[in-house]
Amino acid sequence: MPNPFADLPSADLEACKALLRKGSKSFSLASLLLPRRVRDPAAAIYAFCRVADDLVDEHEGGEEALTALHRRLDRACEGKPDPDPVDRAFSAVVRAYDIPKDIPEALLEGFAWDAQGRTYESLDDLQAYAARVAGTVGVMMTLLMGPRDEATLQRACDLGVAMQLTNIARDVGEDARNGRVYLPLAWLQEAGVQPASFLRDPAFRPEIAAVVRRLLERADALYESSELGIALLPQDCRAAIRSARLIYAEIGHELGRQGFDSVSRRTVVTTSKKLWLVLRALVGRTPGESL
Repeated sequence: MPNPFADLPSADLEACKALLRKGSKSFSLASLLLPRRVRDPAAAIYAFCRVADDLVDEHEGGEEALTALHRRLDRACEGKPDPDPVDRAFSAVVRAYDIPKDIPEALLEGFAWDAQGRTYESLDDLQAYAARVAGTVGVMMTLLMGPRDEATLQRACDLGVAMQLTNIARDVGEDARNGRVYLPLAWLQEAGVQPASFLRDPAFRPEIAAVVRRLLERADALYESSELGIALLPQDCRAAIRSARLIYAEIGHELGRQGFDSVSRRTVVTTSKKLWLVLRALVGRTPGESL
């Protein structure tokens, strides 16, 4: 495929790469394993998603920001992006790789749910949110690599959802202190936790740990199903995606070693452990992948 950035200032792509390095150390590390034909457009996808997320977060209520983002997306998909490095790079990628507009539109819908302060009654409700804010990113990444079949794209969505569930499990305390609960409300009530009471006093308790553990078990199941999709990716892309999958899953494993306490502490994966997981991804094989 021709270089989508050939007609753009080199500073546009560099701006996207800088946002990636600053915004996600885990994704940035994993992306280094991608072939350049995928790594560069992936930076543009990430940058647009990051800018959109930050813009909504910075504007209380978010309605005005979301309206502006939909207009920016419209112009990017039409090949008439705003005069912004990220918009220009994103527009070039969307058009070069024929990314359906409804995918980034679904992402913005998820951001709208955030802006509304929506809560999620069931796991299905939460996964619908995660599919929008993270599954969409997995699908767009896969389109950059080449596959467009439903099976591979569904597994890519699974991986994105698993990562978002992991983020939610990791950030329970931080979210509560910001007045937000993402854990399924039905699960909290089954565990004897009243969401309003927890928001008033976001202290760690065994009942919260049980819900976090349950959410991570669902994430682990999705990580496992995503392995089937990794095996369907081009061979030169598998190690990078497997690295991201292993690093994010390790957040949940580390949480488990800490008693599933994501209220009084924030779980991190050390750099040395990340590098070990990258090595494991490089030498590993997914089920059904030939040697």
